Amino acid sequence: MNQHLLRVLAAAALLVAQSAQAETLRFGTDPTYPPYEYKLPSGQLVGLDIEIGNTLCAAAHVKCEWVEGSFDGLIAGLQSRKFDAINASLAATASRRAVMDFTTPLYPANIRLVAAKAAHLQPTAASLAGKRIGVLQGSTQAAFAKQNWAAHNVAIVEYQDQNSVYADLVNGRLDGTLVVGAAAQLGFLAKPEGKSFELAGAQIVDPALLSASSVIGVRKTDAHTLQMLNTAIAQLKQDGTIDRLTHKYLDTGTTTK
Repeated sequence: MNQHLLRVLAAAALLVAQSAQAETLRFGTDPTYPPYEYKLPSGQLVGLDIEIGNTLCAAAHVKCEWVEGSFDGLIAGLQSRKFDAINASLAATASRRAVMDFTTPLYPANIRLVAAKAAHLQPTAASLAGKRIGVLQGSTQAAFAKQNWAAHNVAIVEYQDQNSVYADLVNGRLDGTLVVGAAAQLGFLAKPEGKSFELAGAQIVDPALLSASSVIGVRKTDAHTLQMLNTAIAQLKQDGTIDRLTHKYLDTGTTTK
């Protein structure tokens, strides 16, 4: 009788533990990319993706937990189960789809070149020949620049965070950076150090490498999390929450990494 009771209690404890685990959704993010994900001086995580993520958790009746890391390490972190989903202005590309599943799109993309106003550069291989262009390591911008520009005497320099790219741009170590438009506006161009720079040329369009939308990435084996997020996204799109948050944070065009 005692052994039976112990087995029952152990099974109940396991169910409670599994339930508690299911009630927490862990998002992996790189908090160095305003206005999507960044930190206030107090250390609080804020931004479009952060607020969308917290709102999705509320809609799904789960607790949000945020795991921070560099952008180029997020896919590995997802695969090693350090977190359940990547929520970091993630572009939906074919190469990423091979290793993870995507939610339905959150907001559209807009990739731009940032360069000095006086340089009169354009986002073309001919215009950038002999120049140094900084990109975020592991981003779709890096993949595009390396495939389309590197063979044309354009030096592509990869960085672990976008703030370091901006610093080298200001210091003259770079001639430009390929970055998402709203991130450049709020994270650099709107600041005193960015006053001599601009979004140079038109938006870059490449359906093969530069996704038209931002998504949340989930492990291919995790159908439960994918369905939970898609259900919550559909709810927040229907009631206008995602549109409201997008307009709140992005007043210069919407973009992804």
